[in-house]
Amino acid sequence: MTTLYDAPAEDVIEALAETLADEDAVEEPEWLEFVKTGHDRELPPQQEEFWTRRSASLLRKVAIDGPVGVGALKTEYGNAKQGSNRYRVRPRHKTEGSGSIIRTALQQLEEAGYVETAEGEGRQVTSEGHSLLDDVATEVLEGLDDPELSRYA
Repeated sequence: MTTLYDAPAEDVIEALAETLADEDAVEEPEWLEFVKTGHDRELPPQQEEFWTRRSASLLRKVAIDGPVGVGALKTEYGNAKQGSNRYRVRPRHKTEGSGSIIRTALQQLEEAGYVETAEGEGRQVTSEGHSLLDDVATEVLEGLDDPELSRYA
């Protein structure tokens, strides 16, 4: 049986984002066009389908690391070096990602039934979420050619 650990992360996230969009499990909030992904950023996200990709990435991250809280996910989605630091007047600093984006996406995944709140420990993936991740990983592996598979061996 194929699990989410057997397939390449990028491909799983792409396929999972498509699945979440097809199911209408997550919905992009109105304020997303104004919010930044971290306080070190200057602009909102420019990537197409950012919300579904970030939600898919969060679902995979919670499945691997869970139970995990928003604070740990803010650190994970942060930036190790602050912005461009183009003037080099001071040393680089680690910054955290946006907690509002992470929290809202996790709440939507909870409403869809893929994530649940573990008492006092953060969030963890439900059995429905694990089966979705495993199904997507199986589809991804079936779609890869042999040369692509040997790259991950």
